[in-house]
Amino acid sequence: MSLSLDKAFGILPASMTLQAHRTELLASNIANADTPLYKSRDFDVRGLLATLVDKGNTLDIVKTQANHLELPGRTVDATPTLLYRIPAQPALDGNTVDPQLERAAFADNAMHYQSTLEFLSRRVSGIRAALRKE
Repeated sequence: MSLSLDKAFGILPASMTLQAHRTELLASNIANADTPLYKSRDFDVRGLLATLVDKGNTLDIVKTQANHLELPGRTVDATPTLLYRIPAQPALDGNTVDPQLERAAFADNAMHYQSTLEFLSRRVSGIRAALRKE
């Protein structure tokens, strides 16, 4: 019986990649809170993960010729589609960053990242324990 790490880890590595990218984006928003004309950006982590889960439920397609296009696997796009955040009260200088909203989103994302890291760590520990048993 073969062991597939992709199946063993599931969506956790993709989730960590997306959350790490979102952490950088939210930190950039917070750092530019006083920059004139700066537009706050974000993306939908849950939506991207949902599309990855749906891709896992499709049939496998075999590439029969060398000139066929590659199909996307269970990987995460390195640059997800960034959306502009709609401000509740835009600043007079054109900046759309709401520092309180950004800090709350950053804290929420950090909590999700930490919990995903803990789930992945426990999954690795479980695999290690299973491999040690005879």
